[in-house]
Amino acid sequence: MNLREVGRLRVLEALHATPRSSRPELVRVTGLSRATVSSLITDLIAVGLVTEEEPDTDDPEPRRTGRPAQSLSLVPTAGYAIGADIGHQHVRVNLCDLFGTVLWEHWVAKDVDRAPAETLDLVAVLVGRALQETGVARERVLGIGAGIASPVEKGSGELGAEGIMPGWVGLHLTDELRRRTALPVRVTNDANAGALAELMYGAGRQVGDMVYVRLSAGIGAGIVSNGQLLLGARGLAGEIGHLPLIADGLICRCGNRGCLETVASPVAIARLLTQSWGRQIAARDLPALIKQRNTGALRAVRDAGDAVGRALSTLVTLLNPRLIVVGGDLASAGEDLLEPLRAGVRRHTLPSAARGVEIVTGGLGDGAEVRGAAGLVLAGAPHLLSAASSADVA
Repeated sequence: MNLREVGRLRVLEALHATPRSSRPELVRVTGLSRATVSSLITDLIAVGLVTEEEPDTDDPEPRRTGRPAQSLSLVPTAGYAIGADIGHQHVRVNLCDLFGTVLWEHWVAKDVDRAPAETLDLVAVLVGRALQETGVARERVLGIGAGIASPVEKGSGELGAEGIMPGWVGLHLTDELRRRTALPVRVTNDANAGALAELMYGAGRQVGDMVYVRLSAGIGAGIVSNGQLLLGARGLAGEIGHLPLIADGLICRCGNRGCLETVASPVAIARLLTQSWGRQIAARDLPALIKQRNTGALRAVRDAGDAVGRALSTLVTLLNPRLIVVGGDLASAGEDLLEPLRAGVRRHTLPSAARGVEIVTGGLGDGAEVRGAAGLVLAGAPHLLSAASSADVA
């Protein structure tokens, strides 16, 4: 990469981080000279990546001297990203512009765990629909980000799905999706995708140290440290759903006994209520039961919140996050879940660490994981756009 390409990347990174900027601000942020910034902006406007707007002449604050700085911004439609959220019982796909604005989204109920080929074919069909229905050309798509309810090996992208998604064991999701869509692919687990979404667009904006915990059919945590996802040596950090909580508890699908997932997931709560009441209760029934203030359902949810709090207390003690964001299906229980969860964290955590952490529900609802999946691609947008614009300028 030559010096001009380095400068172009710095400008694109600055404009990606701050949707509206100006030439003087870009000089300050990038450390480049005024002449270099001006020349690069001219090139980027010429290839359609940057737009420049005249200053607002109706600004009530008069300027003392000089001409107001013109506003510069990336063109939102200069590139797109596709997100795919592959859960145990659903597939969700969206299409976003450069700033993460969702332009198209579709959700399909699907029994995923034992049907990898059918599921990935469905993702490819939804990708095709997204492009057709929005009129976006495939060559304008920077890539697909996929979040999946399985541990994902860093580097290889292989799924560590033993006992979790039986039909997917050893499958290389990156290769399979690339073959079906002819697009670049990035893959992570669903909790990491949710963490990235809340960091970029939701409750975790401006927070460098946070934990996102996803409470759905599977339980996992996405950990953000100093503004970066903490993945661990093999990409498996944050699998708190498989922390042992009860020594003689139920056997988990991972093969261990008494994992958090066996007592605090919506599936576990529904199983408990089924056994207690002698009639079939499904996880999808829980929101209605909570809304009705059913005492048994509320007690089960509060017990689950306490269990999650105990598990999270370990992360709070070890990682000292400033924020815990709770997402996933069970987050809809709101304070009925959060109050005992906070109490569990306080009870089992170093007091000074517990006092410094805020615990809230996510700001993006059930769309967090799919937005974060697209965010995997968008986080690298400046590099991708810089490489493309180098060829265009040349």
